[in-house]
Amino acid sequence: MVYPWEAPMNILGIETSCDETAASVVRDGRVLLSNVVASQVEMHARYGGVVPEVASRQHVLTMTPVVDQALEEAGLGLEELDGIAVTMGPGLAGALLVGVNMAKALGFARGLPFLGVNHLEGHIYATWLSHESPEESPGLPLLCLVASGGHTDLILMEEHGRYRLLGRTRDDAAGEAFDKAARVLGLGYPGGPAIQRAATGVKPKEPLPRAWMRDTLDFSFSGVKTALLRRAQDYGIYPRAGEGRGAGKGLEREKGDGDGEPIKRAGGRERWVRETAAAFQESLVEVMVVKALTAAEQTGARGIILGGGVAANSLLREKIVADSPLPVLIPPTSLCTDNAAMIAACAHFRFLKGERHGWDMDVYPSLQLG
Repeated sequence: MVYPWEAPMNILGIETSCDETAASVVRDGRVLLSNVVASQVEMHARYGGVVPEVASRQHVLTMTPVVDQALEEAGLGLEELDGIAVTMGPGLAGALLVGVNMAKALGFARGLPFLGVNHLEGHIYATWLSHESPEESPGLPLLCLVASGGHTDLILMEEHGRYRLLGRTRDDAAGEAFDKAARVLGLGYPGGPAIQRAATGVKPKEPLPRAWMRDTLDFSFSGVKTALLRRAQDYGIYPRAGEGRGAGKGLEREKGDGDGEPIKRAGGRERWVRETAAAFQESLVEVMVVKALTAAEQTGARGIILGGGVAANSLLREKIVADSPLPVLIPPTSLCTDNAAMIAACAHFRFLKGERHGWDMDVYPSLQLG
């Protein structure tokens, strides 16, 4: 092992912030040697969302096999690693603890440098795994739109490790809004992919509102979510038989809603659902794209990075590339959703700056960036 890493640096990354147990080995912050993700989507689908205790227990069961597989696919043993990085927040506290304790145990046993990484910063560094030196081409500063199930943030990356928060959601994150909308429309979980599938090839007849929130780069998606709910209630789509009045937990409701006439014409229900899904998707995407481009113009950014699970949405990817006068860097969809490769890539640049964490490092469920 050579310090301070004049030889290639192999970093093991671990990610357990929500419902994916992930491990990855990345060389020099850009070369992906392995990327293993054990998803819990099917397990949580029956509940319509992630159950924290269930997620934590599943992480315990799958953590060791996932790390072993990542090392095997990379063709490396623990003795050939140069450092270990793990998500320390934001996320579910119990889930984070599983990954952090695994990383500490491996690092302590092998005497390896250990580092906790901000999950949001990791999403930004997914771009380094799929583009050649973004800090050089197009160059810094870079405007980052990080959109996921828990966050919708506009962040200016001024240099490695230095960020400025420009805007964030004031209520639901985009991914959370997609999940709730899909539940109302009966499209299943997770909501983002379900909404996208339903909306493919369909043009909405009735647009849904946009919450522009003038004079701020913040977002708000609760209004469009409530508009969709009430439209579904008026049209007899929601609540569905057997769900009862509590089915829309987390969504605004009023006494007397939900009694609309059911759709009677053949095929009408499916067509209406698809058109409404398309309208909802367009509403969220338009606001995110316009605000990202506005932030880039105001800050003099030289390019735009798109990251987070919602960055896998095809309409968002297409529209921001089509509308932006600046280069737009987007990771492949496999690196948009939660993964450990982005954590290892981020850690590379922090290790180069001499950053480390002690064995007493805690988890930070509400950690912010910038």
